[in-house]
Amino acid sequence: MNENRQVTRAAGVIGIATLASRVLGFVRDMILAWFFGAGRLSDAFFVAFRIPNLLRRLLAEGTLTMAFIPVFAEYLEKDGRAEAFRMARSAVRALAAVATIVTIAGVAGAPLLVYAIAPGFTGEAYDLTVLLTRIMFPYIFFICLVALAMGILNTLGHFAAPAFAPVLLNAGIIAGALVLAPMMETPVAGLAVGVLLGGVLQLLLQFPFLARKGFYFRKKAPLYHPGLRKIARLMGPAVFGAAVYQVNILIGTILASLLPEGSVSYLYYADRLVQFPLGIFAISLSVAVLPSLSRQAAAGDFASLKETFSFAMRFVFFITIPSTVGLIILREPIIALLFGRGAFDPESIRLTAQALFYYALGLCAFSGVRIVVATFYALQDTWTPVKMATISIVANIALSIGLMGPLQHGGLALATSLASIINFILLTGTLKNRTGGFSWKKIVVSTLRSVVGSIAMGAMVLYMMHRYPPDYQASVLHLIFYVFCAIMVGTVIYTTFSYFLQRNELKAVAAMVKKP
Repeated sequence: MNENRQVTRAAGVIGIATLASRVLGFVRDMILAWFFGAGRLSDAFFVAFRIPNLLRRLLAEGTLTMAFIPVFAEYLEKDGRAEAFRMARSAVRALAAVATIVTIAGVAGAPLLVYAIAPGFTGEAYDLTVLLTRIMFPYIFFICLVALAMGILNTLGHFAAPAFAPVLLNAGIIAGALVLAPMMETPVAGLAVGVLLGGVLQLLLQFPFLARKGFYFRKKAPLYHPGLRKIARLMGPAVFGAAVYQVNILIGTILASLLPEGSVSYLYYADRLVQFPLGIFAISLSVAVLPSLSRQAAAGDFASLKETFSFAMRFVFFITIPSTVGLIILREPIIALLFGRGAFDPESIRLTAQALFYYALGLCAFSGVRIVVATFYALQDTWTPVKMATISIVANIALSIGLMGPLQHGGLALATSLASIINFILLTGTLKNRTGGFSWKKIVVSTLRSVVGSIAMGAMVLYMMHRYPPDYQASVLHLIFYVFCAIMVGTVIYTTFSYFLQRNELKAVAAMVKKP
């Protein structure tokens, strides 16, 4: 129970930081939508940013952190802090070398990368995307080191600095749009420079907090440490397995480039909205729970590991099930509020809402996969997620090709959701068969209660919208008030329902905002 409280509080810190990042991210996207709309310029930027962003998942946060933490925790548990720090400094040197090589190769090979990721782009759109890709690619170097710093700090019990780092990325892009873009011959290139600036700031933020923990990059360390082999063994297959969601999104981007202009942007803005609850709760919880699971696995305390896993799954579904219902019901009012101005016209709102509907259907699966994969990583099993991810990606390709005809970009979003559901089912089934002792009954009962509460919540919000239909032509203040009231009504209904059922998950939500 003490471990669960620590996980909850850590998730609260990460969730608050992620909320700040997401809010600033929406401000960023509102600025981008205002100035660039949903067309050639925004498509070029989003495709170009997708390339380093995917590599960030593959080489940094998606795999490096999850591969590093179990090994670092094991060294702390068995060999002490001095040896663990020695191993970590070796990892920094090795990672810096690899990231440098990848960055140089990416800048040189940008034309081939853009052709591979957006084969439908030609002429000016293609040339612009290549330029933006080359400007942004060095971001990979900085974010890889940020991810390693995140693993060190999280294992040592500090979550705030790594969690707040994305705020600086958004600040950099906003500065690029408002300050740099007007000064440049190609204004959208200012956004790319802003991404690079954000990466530098994210890394600089970590240094003072690492120093407080006694970790310094400059201290001597061997070029090779035996722990690196363990990290590489875990990370190798995990490059494919842990980043399955981003790979599926990438497939959608490739196919969306073959659809009418604006399709890439519709998917991007819809995905941003799904990422809001996913980042604040699911990803935050998976980041917070991994060090705990890793310590328990390293100590051989599998009874506690099972309890921590069960708690994390119940908690994440308690949040994401009502979030799914809310996103589906309020998708158009929310999109109109955030993006519906300037070059982002009513048709863009409608088509983005279409993508959001299909993405929202997979929110619970996106979230659950994060927790299950973290558990496999804590057990130092990376091959199982790889096998399931392979099946999921193949399913996504087949479903995307089959659905993009009748549903256009909406079919690509639906394919991503269905592929994630398949991945979640396969992963949980394998974990159940392997362990046999997880509290699946508790998870199922808790999930069913969340479903019933979400249905009651959704019915009330739908009734309110029927009585008072939203006016998308009204002022921003009117839309803010409308969306706020709808969210508050839904939250009160769901919270009341949970309170009378004495849901432990409700207490965990309250604990997230309590001071330690």
